[in-house]
Amino acid sequence: MESSLHAPISPPQHPTYSLKKVILDALSEDAGDLGDVTTLSTISDSTQAVGTFLAKSDGVLAGLGMADLIFCEVDPNLKVSWSGSDGQWVKSGTQFGQVSGSARSILVAERIVLNFMQRMSGIATATHHMVQAAASSGQPAKILETRKTVPGLRLVDKWAVLIGGGLNHRMGLYDMMMIKDNHVTAAGGIREAVKRAEQYILDQRLQAMTIEVETRTLEEVDEILEVIRSNEAPHVTRVMLDNMTRLDASCEGGIDVSMLRAAVEKIKGTIETEASGNVTLDTVQVIAATGVTFISVGALTHSVKALDISLKIKTM
Repeated sequence: MESSLHAPISPPQHPTYSLKKVILDALSEDAGDLGDVTTLSTISDSTQAVGTFLAKSDGVLAGLGMADLIFCEVDPNLKVSWSGSDGQWVKSGTQFGQVSGSARSILVAERIVLNFMQRMSGIATATHHMVQAAASSGQPAKILETRKTVPGLRLVDKWAVLIGGGLNHRMGLYDMMMIKDNHVTAAGGIREAVKRAEQYILDQRLQAMTIEVETRTLEEVDEILEVIRSNEAPHVTRVMLDNMTRLDASCEGGIDVSMLRAAVEKIKGTIETEASGNVTLDTVQVIAATGVTFISVGALTHSVKALDISLKIKTM
């Protein structure tokens, strides 16, 4: 999908994912083997209508580009016009678009369009708030999502994060190596896991591949730094500092970031850092203030609060 005025941010790239297939699957799931029997039985095929999109809560719009694709798939003769755009903050009560044409077609598309737009707008809104909170720390930490997405909706969810001002982490298992605790355990340690990953990159000629290594303690941070500084890990570009914050009501923001801050200080100037764990809107500013490069937030996509949007039609 190409960028447009109302969808200025293109979806992320994926070698096997098809937005069209996702849309067709959603429409097929809704239609079953008989189609929209309510609409078919109550509305003449000659009836024309116009539907108006209304934001019923404050937030960031996202999914207008998806709506265009859905309406086109249902009925290419539908005419869609937008006064809003992806990434725009809207207040409750704002009308931001219209669709006109066959009433039957509009109603068939209605729920699928709203499902995508409400979810994407919810993700974009949550991301926007996280980005703003991190920026208020005075440090340049960037907000990332994770792979904690709804199966089948990964690219859509990650697109919404981009619209909200965040950045994408890896798209899947194929585009970045992430050596986590289970890999370390199964491989016999951080050094051995990194060694095997580097050898795989060499054998498979994947020179553009990068490696991120998860650490959970300051001792593990020391271990990966030793590996990096010994030039044994040319493809390691980032260290994840996982759950190095502790809930503590007596500390600023309700968390103790002393271990995280110590880890960032150890790594400073050597490699990118990524904080993960106990990240909420209440804690992200304190976490960002430690100087980490990135903050990954699973809740952006696994705990979505949909933005309330409606589509009301009138016959023409």
